[in-house]
Amino acid sequence: MQVNKRYTNKYQGFAKLGFIGMGLILGLMLSLTYSALADKMVKQQLPLDDLRAFAEVFGKIKSDYVEPVEDKKLISEAISGMLTGLDPHSTYLDPDSFKDMQASTQGEFGGLGIEVGMEDGLVKVVSPIEDTPAYKAGIKSGDLIVKLDDTPVKGMNLNDAVKRMRGKPDTPIVLTILRKNEVKPLVITLVRAVIKNKSVKYKLTEPGYAYVRVTQFQEHTGEDLATAIKLMHDENKGPFKGFVLDLRNDPGGLLNGAVGVAAAFLPKGDLVVYTEGRAPDSKMQLTANPENYARGGGANDYIRDLPDDLKTVPMVVLINAGSASASEIVAGALQDHKRATLIGIQSFGKGSVQTIMPMNNGAAIKLTTARYFTPNGRSIQAKGIVPDYIVEDGTDQSGNIHEADLTRHLTNPKDLKAGEKVEITPAKELAKEKANDKKYAEPAAPIEPASKDDIQFTQAMNFLKGKPVIKIEPAKIEATKTN
Repeated sequence: MQVNKRYTNKYQGFAKLGFIGMGLILGLMLSLTYSALADKMVKQQLPLDDLRAFAEVFGKIKSDYVEPVEDKKLISEAISGMLTGLDPHSTYLDPDSFKDMQASTQGEFGGLGIEVGMEDGLVKVVSPIEDTPAYKAGIKSGDLIVKLDDTPVKGMNLNDAVKRMRGKPDTPIVLTILRKNEVKPLVITLVRAVIKNKSVKYKLTEPGYAYVRVTQFQEHTGEDLATAIKLMHDENKGPFKGFVLDLRNDPGGLLNGAVGVAAAFLPKGDLVVYTEGRAPDSKMQLTANPENYARGGGANDYIRDLPDDLKTVPMVVLINAGSASASEIVAGALQDHKRATLIGIQSFGKGSVQTIMPMNNGAAIKLTTARYFTPNGRSIQAKGIVPDYIVEDGTDQSGNIHEADLTRHLTNPKDLKAGEKVEITPAKELAKEKANDKKYAEPAAPIEPASKDDIQFTQAMNFLKGKPVIKIEPAKIEATKTN
């Protein structure tokens, strides 16, 4: 990448101040960054006073810190801090973390099976991945990991914590966890495994009724969904009577996977999602057309041979507080087009798009570049998708943690006031009742989805069969649906 000479010249002033080495490093770093941005944005004046302060801190650390620190480490930590200070989802991926992220989107990686982020210096569980050591041990969304074996997490960055959790299969690690409504920390021993995340699971729950669970939106989720539908259709030997799409505890994933899943149930050309950001390439309108979800476009359109009844079969989508990002795109699109009825509790509320930007050193940055909107223009950022029927389960793994609970979360563009707290219901209103009511006691093990013990699924089946849906009406709800 070409270095912008105008910027590097400005950094020569640092050499006059005695920061020769720092000036070269900082000048190269910022000139590379700004030369990339110059193609997209209007040129801006560099904040020289702030950069001098940065250089001064760098120099003090180099000369006075109790132990020598490599320049590479300081620069890496500065980049990481610059990104994590923006919002909960922007982050710096060192080369190893970038490779791990690429592997996870392809469906196989090593570790414990949890999506994690940072919150107040601790590792926060975003969602456990189904059929992994973490899920089987009862790890929940919202859990705060305070120790890994005997090492406190406080002071680690996210990459360091993830590296400690990864390791050779069949080796143990002890997690010390803080959980809401638990008086004492939980100490849980997990055994690492090769995580093969099968993103699409399916079955005919009874003749005529199809059930598909999407655990994460990966590179091949759309194709896997199409295969599952064809197999169930052949097994059923005729049109479906009802279809349940389960997006509970699905933390999201790849955007094209979400468009493909929605497109399987919508007429061709229907709008699935649109995005708005500052850069021109962050403004997109993604419709149910193969160029928006299939690699190679129409030639590889994996949904073109799906049975015709799939576009009209009565349909329920299950969501909960663990349904985030790509899950909310699918749920919102099907709800806006009145293609499906939503049952469950309010979703997570992650309405932002992260772009992976590879760097020349093998690392990458994951940067929030846009907000996404449902077809009817709803932004679910920090609000979530409100189901048509509120059905509390009390046994789900979501932990009732939402985007609005995270520090530095982006505000919803339609909020009256910037930073206004969005009330999430009904889960929080029932928190005290749950704590004191035995019917909301935590299960010894996760409830099997689509089983007789799965309350939300049984209510979905009631709806599809024309039976009453047993629901809990919230006293107040922040509605985001449009009439």
